[in-house]
Amino acid sequence: MTLNDPAAPLYADLAGDCQVSFEFFPPKSEKMEAQLWSAIETLTPLAPKFVSVTYGAGGSTRERTHNTVARIAQETPLAAAAHLTCVGASKDEIGEIADAYWDAGVRHIVALRGDPPEVGGTFEPHPLGYKGAAELVEGLIKRHPFEISVSAYPEVHPEAASAQSDLDNLKRKLDAGAIRAITQFFFTPEAYFRFLDKVLAAGITADIVPGIMPVSNFAATQRMAAMCNTQVPSWMARLFEGLDDHPASRQLVSATIAAELCQKLYAGGVRDFHFYTLNRSELSFAICHLLGLRAKATADVAA
Repeated sequence: MTLNDPAAPLYADLAGDCQVSFEFFPPKSEKMEAQLWSAIETLTPLAPKFVSVTYGAGGSTRERTHNTVARIAQETPLAAAAHLTCVGASKDEIGEIADAYWDAGVRHIVALRGDPPEVGGTFEPHPLGYKGAAELVEGLIKRHPFEISVSAYPEVHPEAASAQSDLDNLKRKLDAGAIRAITQFFFTPEAYFRFLDKVLAAGITADIVPGIMPVSNFAATQRMAAMCNTQVPSWMARLFEGLDDHPASRQLVSATIAAELCQKLYAGGVRDFHFYTLNRSELSFAICHLLGLRAKATADVAA
């Protein structure tokens, strides 16, 4: 029985041969901080390749992002990656932030152009800053030999002039020295595989890691999807209909949808997944378990 055999169980024969990474955001309160560290504690035994921490629009979470990343680097066996954007900062200021990360033992940066501070606003480069993510990547590498990841948009960045210009921008970021791209979340395997075909046709050979968003709140996910040009299938809305007052059932539906997407990506050859956790562990842990990953002892994770 093979993986693509319709008679085979969907997950029973997965080898656990994938790598995963997890994204968190910096907490705003003591309660949120406790939730974040509970999630980190739960997900650490899955031995992720790295975990990343987001950076607010206009650098609004700069200090909290740094503190969270530094604590992960210092108190856990995980490789911590810090998001860094071009918004609202000069090249010198970004250089100082990069130096602080390097001094804290952080060796991985997720370099992004960043969103404007006002929702719906237009990105305006700082007069003394970087004009975009490709320039940021180049500047960071000149500062320190960071490992750098960048973003990719399977369904095209909402501000891109065209799909081709978006692809050209991705190539510039990778040519500047980034080693991988992590995609915006999407909900159909076709969106990822069509994009991968275009990426390969453009001569891009870097890893394009699919970003997976388990849906914990469908209405909030719809709002995020609208902002980043992600298509939400109509069948998905029907599956979540009537579950607002049934959180446990909603979790089961969410895990099932995301796990099916991951299984189809796996069947297509994907072995690297990046999970947008929203600082919760249950859904991501369950999906990783279905993908064949098993918790390791802490000593094994550290090694």
